[in-house]
Amino acid sequence: MKYLKRILHAVLFFAGLYCLLLLSSQFFLPKNNTEEAGMEDLTANGFLAEKENSIDVLFLGDSEVHRSVIPMQIWKETGITSYDCSSDRQVLSYSFSLLKRAVDRQKPKIVFLETDAVYREHSPMVALYNEVSELFPIFRYHDRWKKMSRHDLTLSAKRTWRHYNKGYKYAIKGDPSTNKNYIVPTDEKEDIPKINIMYTKMIKDYCDSIGAKFVLLSTPSTINWNYKQHNGLKQFAEELGCDYIDMNLMPNEVPIDWDIDTFDKGNHLNYRGAVKVTNYLTKYITETGLCKSHKGDPEYAQWDEDYKQFEEQVNAN
Repeated sequence: MKYLKRILHAVLFFAGLYCLLLLSSQFFLPKNNTEEAGMEDLTANGFLAEKENSIDVLFLGDSEVHRSVIPMQIWKETGITSYDCSSDRQVLSYSFSLLKRAVDRQKPKIVFLETDAVYREHSPMVALYNEVSELFPIFRYHDRWKKMSRHDLTLSAKRTWRHYNKGYKYAIKGDPSTNKNYIVPTDEKEDIPKINIMYTKMIKDYCDSIGAKFVLLSTPSTINWNYKQHNGLKQFAEELGCDYIDMNLMPNEVPIDWDIDTFDKGNHLNYRGAVKVTNYLTKYITETGLCKSHKGDPEYAQWDEDYKQFEEQVNAN
């Protein structure tokens, strides 16, 4: 009887702690997806203000994504909607959090995962933090207490900040790469960290559960990619049973000119390079037949307005 009482007290304690963390998290969670409200990674979370079930394609990953994929170009050419859920040095546990966050409001037909993150070092403690803070946002937003207002004491939230580039970060300057022969054929494979294998499988399984096609994508980079990594990802993709697109080995389909198509010596692409990447992705997405055009649909009129802003940005440069 003594042990049963101890177990009961422990259960009640942890149940109370759970409820306390859950309730306090609702207060600390930003009530808007703006910088003023304290939202993290604004552009990556810009999809929160998009209409429910209006995004067809999601791109997950680090800065290689938001420098390489232009959703507004895809919209202009096909009427298909997409968003770059991308942040600097994104790790896979955070990619998984962003995906689940997006699926709370959206029903993507295709989910791309950029593979630079698959090889990024990812400690179990960081993974644990991302998992726990997604369940209990108070751990991610505890510093907000100094800026909280009466509105934060309510449980209601609104999302008003929209990114007309849909997560893409525009850059036009050029700074050529000096490492143009970075793809040297070899039979060697670079091992993928075990924790990243686990999270990639989790993301793939989650996509399967929601009926979304999962695709691994390696965008062009002379600094972040090599043939050993390609071999490792190719084998992994075969094990997962998913498509793998490595644009670093596609000079004809994605003809990157490393003299003018990068703004930081081959690390990331500028707008000229991103157009070439997006040209291929637009064709790939269209050929899957999974997404329909929303052109002319009044429910998507805002996308035409967003494209006008995007076009003005490009024309100004």
